[in-house]
Amino acid sequence: MNPKRTPSSFITALLAGWASLQGLPAAAEPVRVPQTVSAQDVSPAILEAMRAQEELSEEQLLRRLSFEAWAPRIEQEMRQALGASFGGAWLNEDSTQLRVGVTSEEGAALVRRAGAEPRRVARSLAQLERVMAELDAHRRDAPPSVHSWYVDLPNNRVAVQVEDAHLLQSQAHAFIARSRGAVDGTIQVVASPGAPRLVYDVRGGDPFFVGGARCTVGFSVQGGFITAGHCGPAGATVTGYNGVVMGTIQASLFPGGDYAWVVTNSSWTPQPWVNKLNGSNAIVTGAQAAVVGASVCRAGPTTGWRCGTVTARNATVNYAQGSVHGLVRTNVCSEPGDSGGPWMSGSQAQGMTSGGSGNCTSGGQSYFQPVQPVLSAYGLILKTGTALTASDLGGWMQISP
Repeated sequence: MNPKRTPSSFITALLAGWASLQGLPAAAEPVRVPQTVSAQDVSPAILEAMRAQEELSEEQLLRRLSFEAWAPRIEQEMRQALGASFGGAWLNEDSTQLRVGVTSEEGAALVRRAGAEPRRVARSLAQLERVMAELDAHRRDAPPSVHSWYVDLPNNRVAVQVEDAHLLQSQAHAFIARSRGAVDGTIQVVASPGAPRLVYDVRGGDPFFVGGARCTVGFSVQGGFITAGHCGPAGATVTGYNGVVMGTIQASLFPGGDYAWVVTNSSWTPQPWVNKLNGSNAIVTGAQAAVVGASVCRAGPTTGWRCGTVTARNATVNYAQGSVHGLVRTNVCSEPGDSGGPWMSGSQAQGMTSGGSGNCTSGGQSYFQPVQPVLSAYGLILKTGTALTASDLGGWMQISP
């Protein structure tokens, strides 16, 4: 029968085994961080976003991602080894060190041997989570002035965000007082930056509504999106696919042209995407006009993702409501509800569905309003992204199919 191991003996054995796997001596020197990142560790989209937002060199970015990929493994080992004295783990401000909260000096020594930085704390993670559970149990009683609560590991507390931390309302105070953490100092009230709200993406190909009529988002622009002008007049309220108000039609032209600009509210975030209506998105990278004979595809909630070719440019169409000039003719079908939807050639935005003849059962042809005249007319900037390829990743990370 094996003798029962103490936490200290357990972590010693654990670190010795981990060090041997890494080719390191099982001594008290820090564990060395791996210097490679696999596709499972970081997605191409995250990598590209970090390249754009972080002022880091390729080497610094790789080092940071390597460290962040290593940290969860050590966190789990520390959680198991420290048991009830584990105070949580978090990265420092620039992701160069993993900090681990401990409630004893013995625990601090174990953390140092793992290559992390110990931080003495008054409360274990288990204690903080018990206070969270007490608040969660009464979440239905939380007044509107209480915006959120969460475990704040670096400060070893449960933070409760309220509308005004200096003028704590009686209802908010009563809600917080339900937990024992309000007495022993575990709970700390902090000012909220604002009431939380749901945020939705603006994406080409998604339906929207003006009154009782359904149309389709064309392309995202800074501050909103563009679509067909016949979808509604300037000043009309636009509602999203989910019944949430999106914003207002700022400007609209029809007939003559067939385009409109919708200004969205703060609940919606314009994205450089087109919904292909098959569970995936196409990334819009620009707006280079395709030549006659080029392949084009469009998205619409009525008939889905359809493809064909450009058969003519600068066409004039005589609708019953008046003529529209400057349209592009295609051999692709469309049906009511697809109006305003996006057309793409490769990753390039082409235009928004105006109208057509026939249908998608017997066949038909469609016309779209080109993108560039809309952008020029209203001084808009198209939202674009980057189509990632293996070469874009600098050669140091392979993308799995």
